[in-house]
Amino acid sequence: MEVVPALHESVDDVLAGLEQWQTRVVRVAGRLVGSVRGRLDGTTWHVGRLMVAPDLQGRGLGRALLTHAEALAPPEATTCSLVTGAASAANIRMYRRAGYRERPDLEAPPAGVVLTRRISRR
Repeated sequence: MEVVPALHESVDDVLAGLEQWQTRVVRVAGRLVGSVRGRLDGTTWHVGRLMVAPDLQGRGLGRALLTHAEALAPPEATTCSLVTGAASAANIRMYRRAGYRERPDLEAPPAGVVLTRRISRR
């Protein structure tokens, strides 16, 4: 069974994350329907906790959140990086379509996979 770190966070973990990451949310009529966060480490912009409400998945909201998170990357960022579950086939397909490639050479959490893509500035 895949362990999803976001499902095991305490309230304190979530609050600490809000101080360490730039976090964006999407609400519809007050309902939280999606979120994503990003932070810079050297020249790598880490994207994390991309989430979409289950009943709204498959409508492009996840892709829009990913694009928004990438746009938040500061000018010194040259690479975007993210982690998803190795068994999360739909997520991996979406990230591949967005230009990400799996990086088995980078350390991932148990049952996870790291994906990266170069940032192109136009």
